[in-house]
Amino acid sequence: MAIRNILDGEDSILYKKSRPVELFDARLGILLDDMTETMRKAEGVGLAAVQVGILRRCCVIDTGRGVVELINPEIVRESGKQEEQEGCLSFPGEYGVTRRPAKVTIRAQDRYGSWRMHQGEGLLARAFCHEIDHMNGIVFKDRVPGRKIYRK
Repeated sequence: MAIRNILDGEDSILYKKSRPVELFDARLGILLDDMTETMRKAEGVGLAAVQVGILRRCCVIDTGRGVVELINPEIVRESGKQEEQEGCLSFPGEYGVTRRPAKVTIRAQDRYGSWRMHQGEGLLARAFCHEIDHMNGIVFKDRVPGRKIYRK
């Protein structure tokens, strides 16, 4: 496994739409393992492949209950609302209050190509939405009303 460089918010690749993963091979497994190690070293909750310069629809998330790997994820149901502080590893030290669904159900493939359903609420729902946004070229700042960003 290797630590990958996380792109900062100035990199234009972050604003591009990622392509679906079609090949479920050892290289994908290495990417996911590297992303997990990179996310943990950076003390993050999630990391999308685009943040390490790979325009593929995959991410890793860990809200404290173990790593969830999502390949080609799509939101199939959402409910409720939450407004919480959010940040991003590509914008270190920057935060804003975002509006997200309180609960989401997503459908995604695992590293072997099998489809799975995942449900999340609270932080996990926010992380699902945040990382799927990354795959669509959307960064958290785009979800902050009035773009009121502050620094810690």
